[in-house]
Amino acid sequence: MNRTNLLCCSVVLGLWTGLAQANDPKATITALDARLAKIGPAKVEGTDKAGERTVPAIYFGARKLNNNYDVVDEVRKANGATATVFVKDGEEFIRVSTNVLTPEGKRGVGTPLARAKAYEALMKGAEFCGDVDVLGTAFAACYHPIKDAGGKVIGATYVGYKK
Repeated sequence: MNRTNLLCCSVVLGLWTGLAQANDPKATITALDARLAKIGPAKVEGTDKAGERTVPAIYFGARKLNNNYDVVDEVRKANGATATVFVKDGEEFIRVSTNVLTPEGKRGVGTPLARAKAYEALMKGAEFCGDVDVLGTAFAACYHPIKDAGGKVIGATYVGYKK
């Protein structure tokens, strides 16, 4: 095979690999978690509003994620996926940064994670990947727990692709 054919095949293979990963929630949530980790370690400090609720404020490094949509909107722009950062508030996970829209077309900030399989896994500190219903819409999704420096679950990340 000559250099031109080899280069062509490499480009095509790269495009196919990118397309295969484009709708892969596991690959996308790994990229989201890596992006957040680059900002700094996760911690909860103080409180802030999330919709109509007052919830713990979740930080990565010095950056507060409550009501900050840069990272989740980057996920939508780069991958076409929905993304959310939840904070753990007692026995609930509350959306504090999301590009998931309610049926009324507003960001679902302040809404809780449904108590289903993803919730059960996160409460145990485990990840969950599978089909879910998010605010009335079916998604292929992954959820990962967010843990503080001591290993305590303080929140979760979510990535999903509409089915």
